Amino acid sequence: MSLDIQQRELEGIQILDMKGRLTVGEESTKFRDAVRRMAEAGVTNAILNLKQLDYIDSTGLGGMVVCYTTFSKAGGALKLVNLNKRNIELLFLTKLITIFELFNDEQDAINSFFPGREVKSFDILDFVQGSDQGS
Repeated sequence: MSLDIQQRELEGIQILDMKGRLTVGEESTKFRDAVRRMAEAGVTNAILNLKQLDYIDSTGLGGMVVCYTTFSKAGGALKLVNLNKRNIELLFLTKLITIFELFNDEQDAINSFFPGREVKSFDILDFVQGSDQGS
C-alpha cells in the first residue's frame, strides 16, 4: 500500500493525515515533499495524524525526525497523534519517544500549541497497562 497524505488545518495548525506505509522510496519522498512545501509556505506548527499509518521503516522514521527538526529550527513544533501499538513500540525502542510529543486525541494535540488550554498528553504507562489487559 502506498502512502496517502491529506493536509488540513484546524485552529491555524496544519494536520497531515497519513494513510498507508511510510517506507523507503516513493513514500518517503512524498512525505519529505509535503513537509518541504509546508515549510516553504511558512508553516511552523504541525501534527502528524498516524491513525491509518500501518508501518514505518527506518527511512520513514528518519523522515519524521527531519520533519521535527525542520519545524523546531523555525521556532515551531511537530506533534504526533493516534499512533498504533507497533508505531509506539518503534518510537520507544529507538528512544524517539523522548523527542516527539504524543497524543491520543487530536484536540489535545491542537490544544498543546496554545498556552492555558487543558491538555491530556500521551501516557506510556496507561498505554502499557491497557495493552496488558487486552492480551
